[in-house]
Amino acid sequence: MAKILDQPRYTCALAAMKTVQSISRALPILHSGPGCAEKLGGSVGSSGLFSPHIFPCTSISEKEVVFGGNEKLAETIENALRVIDADLYVVLTGCTSEIVGDNVEEVVSRFADAGKPVIYASTPGFKGNNYIGHDWVLKAIFEQYCKPAEQVQTGLVNLFSGPPMHDPFWLGNLRALEGLVAELGLTPNTIFGHNRGVRELDRVPAAELNILVSPWVGLESVQVLQERFGTPYLHYPVLPIGAFETSKFLRAVGAAAHVDPALVEEVVTRHEAEYYYYIERFADVFLETRVMAKRFVAVSDAQYTLALTKFLVNDLGLFPSKQYIVDDTPQQYRDGIIAEFKKLNYGIEAEVAFSTDGYAIHQEIEGADFNGYPLILGSSWEKSLAQKTQAHYVNISYPVIERLIINGSIAGYDGGLKLLEDIYSNVLTRFN
Repeated sequence: MAKILDQPRYTCALAAMKTVQSISRALPILHSGPGCAEKLGGSVGSSGLFSPHIFPCTSISEKEVVFGGNEKLAETIENALRVIDADLYVVLTGCTSEIVGDNVEEVVSRFADAGKPVIYASTPGFKGNNYIGHDWVLKAIFEQYCKPAEQVQTGLVNLFSGPPMHDPFWLGNLRALEGLVAELGLTPNTIFGHNRGVRELDRVPAAELNILVSPWVGLESVQVLQERFGTPYLHYPVLPIGAFETSKFLRAVGAAAHVDPALVEEVVTRHEAEYYYYIERFADVFLETRVMAKRFVAVSDAQYTLALTKFLVNDLGLFPSKQYIVDDTPQQYRDGIIAEFKKLNYGIEAEVAFSTDGYAIHQEIEGADFNGYPLILGSSWEKSLAQKTQAHYVNISYPVIERLIINGSIAGYDGGLKLLEDIYSNVLTRFN
């Protein structure tokens, strides 16, 4: 029997155009049917110098399906180079061009001497979702654009995290992690967001270390960097939220980058002192607000379901019900992620399910016994579920419809406090 994808939490691989768009002055060129960019671009936070409304597109029609779209693609690239002033042009393929079998590599090679770099990535939706597409785009950039560095720069570390724009906190989290890494005396290099572009891409091969903060997304691309440039990488699978995980993260980075342990502990001690100052001040709210049950459930991608579980158990002392990962995590990564849910404080372990069926997930949660009003963290799809179960609800991941997140962050020490504000602001409305 065919499976139905109900309440989708991701999009197709071509939506990795957002990965390109998040690199300043990088332009996606779509070899796809008309309307793909508009459909995948979203309506919140996707404007800018280049937005999905103006991405060059071949707008494949029946003619290209029958006779091939190579020349239409060449014409589109040529016009994009002439009309749009970008620093990097990245051709992305959609389903139709891949099924037809257009030779995109050959077409792109015609522009090797165009004066501006033109590269390509295969991103058909039938091969994967946007989480996987994000990796495909990064691998294409690292393999086709980046060149070996003359020498390694001491203290330079590349920092990668969740997929840009799809993760509502992507840029705030990345900047928070940047700040923490910089406090260790290192020079973080990131390629996404304001004032991050080709200049930062050119520095990537010169790094001493690559740091990936993600359960699985981005792992293939940092492995490509190791293979091409010999750069070792630290794979830290948990987005650090709150004191416990952030201190652990800083110590892991310090060890991998050979930072003086005394400096690492000085940074940790200073941040923890401030963090727990606020926790102590508002301890009465956390301990005496009995209107919220001690159980919680997260319905999100692997990054947030794991990070939220670690934070709420290790820092706040809540107990996890069954947790749900909805990003269609590839099978080869699932055992490692499951193992992380068994590494909680106090000997606590969390059951985790991998599912893309929102209806089935909601049915399970509705039937669970939370012994009170639970906490549900997830997407806008979970709002109606929270209403049915009388739960406290925080919209934390895609799709985000009823809140605006500009540069907000829930990573690090300050991010943990911000998340507590979001949770307990919701809890306290029950007294209205």
